[in-house]
Amino acid sequence: MKGSKKTYNQPKEKNKVEEPVAIYMNSIIAPIGAIGLMGMESEKAFAEIKNEKDFISLIRTGIPKEAMDNLMERIGLSPIEMAAITHTSDRTLRRYTPKQKLSQDQSERIIEVARLYSRGINVFGGIPEFKEWMDMNLLPLGNKKPKEFLDTSLGIGMLLDELGRIEHGIFA
Repeated sequence: MKGSKKTYNQPKEKNKVEEPVAIYMNSIIAPIGAIGLMGMESEKAFAEIKNEKDFISLIRTGIPKEAMDNLMERIGLSPIEMAAITHTSDRTLRRYTPKQKLSQDQSERIIEVARLYSRGINVFGGIPEFKEWMDMNLLPLGNKKPKEFLDTSLGIGMLLDELGRIEHGIFA
């Protein structure tokens, strides 16, 4: 059969938009949730945050201490735990006034923790459920508690990756 084309049954292409939409939606929801956890929805600088990238200028200028206080209250972290996460003494953190700006490093860590908790709340369905997970010894983390990794950016990144695996049903 010269000149005839063979056709093979090819599977229909999946909707290529599904995965990127999920990722895009997470990049919108996470900043909104993080801002809510810091209780800063009404603050002008925070109101301008539309995606993850917008946090960069906020980190560079510093966030007010009241954002950290609100976050601690909402997610149940003690001042001593937050001091360890921000590599500062709790005494130093107590000296800040509510409107006083935190350092760039402190601001970045607080925003990272707020983003992590926002994502965790979305994955687990609520703060109590996510807090329980954060206090569990987990085999994929070397039988350590996720809370033990909050003091480094890499540790927070590992926890975000783990949440992604849980969200997609991939358990180690």
